[in-house]
Amino acid sequence: MSLSALMRQFEQAFGPGEAPRAIRAPGRVNLIGEHTDYNDGFVLPIAIDKQVIALARRRADRTVRLRSAELAGEASVALDGPIAKGEPKWANYCRGVLAGLRERGLELTGAELLFSSDIPLGGGLSSSAALEVATALAMLGLVDADGQISPTELALLCQHAEHTFAGTPCGIMDQSIVILGQAGRALLLDCRDQSTRQVRFDDPDVVLLVADTQVKHELNDGGYAARRAQCESAAAKMGLRALRDASADQVAAAELTDVERRRARYVVGENARTMQAVQALEAGDYTQFGQLMYASHEGLRDDYEVSCEELDAIVQLARGQAGVFGARMTGGGFGGCAIVLVRAGRAGAVSEAIAAGFEKLFARRCPIFATRAAPGAGPVEIAAI
Repeated sequence: MSLSALMRQFEQAFGPGEAPRAIRAPGRVNLIGEHTDYNDGFVLPIAIDKQVIALARRRADRTVRLRSAELAGEASVALDGPIAKGEPKWANYCRGVLAGLRERGLELTGAELLFSSDIPLGGGLSSSAALEVATALAMLGLVDADGQISPTELALLCQHAEHTFAGTPCGIMDQSIVILGQAGRALLLDCRDQSTRQVRFDDPDVVLLVADTQVKHELNDGGYAARRAQCESAAAKMGLRALRDASADQVAAAELTDVERRRARYVVGENARTMQAVQALEAGDYTQFGQLMYASHEGLRDDYEVSCEELDAIVQLARGQAGVFGARMTGGGFGGCAIVLVRAGRAGAVSEAIAAGFEKLFARRCPIFATRAAPGAGPVEIAAI
């Protein structure tokens, strides 16, 4: 939605008044390191140029009104009363953030917030984390509290909101990259201690394609939580704090169920692949990086069992194209998006070949867009949106 249209919708929704301030919060793709975050492991995401925009202004009372330009329903939250889950469901992410900010003792103001997003919903691109971070930064900005919460603390607050108000036991990766993303950089995040390192990912001859299966996933439907529980059970049986601490030999020798062994084998391998991928990026070795992407996808498909027919098809279609370094599913799985690392000059031809092949298999096209590593969340001048 254009800025002018969004501004008009804001005034239609909330009436005339002072001009709102604007916040942007990007979506993300994870280059490699999937389902390792809640196992205290390593991840390597980038922020993308798809984003949530929040327009926000103060109200004279103690009520926060929440609306979406794309999704139905309005939520009204009384800051002086209990904040609980409710309808519309999309607003629960915002309610959780408001509750977390209030629990930290911040003196919030009544507010009017209108959100607009071009991040595909249910695509595994962290639309929920972007919404949470946009809400938090908008509310902090309205009370001149920018910077009062550190990036790590803010990520943890938004993660807690997702756990308690959306029922998704996600790790810390999504909120961290939305906040800490930098243009031309991937973020190596140690999910145990939240330490980070920015890794160059700015080669103009290389681009990342994001192909959306349009198979929608709900990470709170039980499949995600089941895998987290299986990993925690495997770690406990080995006497470990988390699978981050396991070795391949330990997993092979431990008394685990077949499912636990496969989950643990994948996580141990994925942590190793992520660190190898950082070395490959730093060396500009995209061929090696691509091979690690393929191996990651195979583990997610076979040992972790979170892929689907459509994701597998995109990876296979990409594998046969000239100029492609590697491909894998990204995000929690059960649908969503796959990513393809490709030479920039071949991006158009590869996109068309994948979309055509996908249509032949599934009688519909899969939307594909190209992205590079984008900046993280922050305020935006209205004229710049």
